Amino acid sequence: MTDGLFRDDDMIRVVTREGLLIAAGGVASLLQTAHPKVAQGVYDHSYTAENPLRRLQNTMGWLYAVQFGTRDEAERFSALVRKGHEQITGPDYEANDPELQVWVAATLFAVGAQFYQALFRRRFSDQELAELYGQTKVYATILGCPEERMPATYADFRVYYADMVHNLRITDASRQIAHQVLNPRLPIGPLRALSAPGLAMIRLITAGMMPAPIREQYGWTWTAGRELRFRLLMGALATVYPRLPSRVRTLPREYYLMTTRRTLAKLAKQRNPVLTVTTTGRRDPGQTGTAA
Repeated sequence: MTDGLFRDDDMIRVVTREGLLIAAGGVASLLQTAHPKVAQGVYDHSYTAENPLRRLQNTMGWLYAVQFGTRDEAERFSALVRKGHEQITGPDYEANDPELQVWVAATLFAVGAQFYQALFRRRFSDQELAELYGQTKVYATILGCPEERMPATYADFRVYYADMVHNLRITDASRQIAHQVLNPRLPIGPLRALSAPGLAMIRLITAGMMPAPIREQYGWTWTAGRELRFRLLMGALATVYPRLPSRVRTLPREYYLMTTRRTLAKLAKQRNPVLTVTTTGRRDPGQTGTAA
């Protein structure tokens, strides 16, 4: 596709086309809510607990629109996100605060790069990491964050990220959100039973990839046994997943792009569409839109 924000050989597309990255979504999500202001916004406004599958669908829909959609799709969806975020405010936070946008974008870059390298047993060069970091700035800038608020270079990012990881102090809201994310409320029936192994895998990946200072604050026990199980799991995924046909590995992208395009087409017919998206957003009864 040539009419999007990126080319197919850009690092952001090379990494994010891999559907299994969704398994690392809990890491990015709970790193984001390790920031007290993000956590409070999510706790006050998000519908993650009530409808985790809808939350996942809308999060991935926005991300894939930005990464793989046309420029028009990415910009239209993101404009609706910004509009929705105007409603997400509290005594000490605003969803459109550049400070929070920078942190959210940083977690998406860091987790995506880390998981991809582990999955494909490939170490990115500094040049590749610099390219990927520069492209993932879009997660903040397309939502209105001034680019000068972002760490300018990959080297600057490393300093910023290390400082945040070692100095963030999570809150009770952070811990409650973590419980909701890792123990989602699913409908009673076959879906719940079938999802149990997948959720166990996601909990192990989330704990294993979480930076130790944040993991300790969440209160997650990390023993030698869990470390071994994590390494065995990642080794198994790295053995099997890269050998799958690319059309299988990219199925999530195709599905979420399809649902995104349907949503945008539906919203285009409405007079005043409202979309409450990304890290926060509770949809009011009767309100049309999505939230990620």
